Amino acid sequence: MRLSDTFPKPGSQKRRRRVGRGISAGQGASGGFGMRGQKSRSGRSTRPGFEGGQLPLYRRIPKLKHFPLINRISYTIVNVGDLAELPKGTEVSLDSLMELGIVTQNDGPLKILGDGELSVALQVTAAAFTESAKRKIESAGGSFNLLD
Repeated sequence: MRLSDTFPKPGSQKRRRRVGRGISAGQGASGGFGMRGQKSRSGRSTRPGFEGGQLPLYRRIPKLKHFPLINRISYTIVNVGDLAELPKGTEVSLDSLMELGIVTQNDGPLKILGDGELSVALQVTAAAFTESAKRKIESAGGSFNLLD
């Protein structure tokens, strides 16, 4: 029989270590945490990712290039110039544009962009407009309505 063959009796439990109870206890005074500093204080641990007040890595990285916007809204976009062929007084919406064939697929809510010229008065209903698109629709005598 060797010392390495010995093992505790079944059901026996080892005593927990009592830290900071004097030199003879083996973990006296500083309790194994060294002398001074943040890591030796009571309630000592810092949260994961804490870098001493410096902006931590998990907050620095998204500021770099090529990080996508979270929950980005993708719009079905149409330019004002594409609406110029429509007859006067037409009510323009995503459904009506799909029926007319100006928009072939629904990529999300409708957004009107200001590229092109518009000379017909239209009533446009969309989820978003650029400032130039609003100006061109109003200057042509039409109106725009924002969807919520």
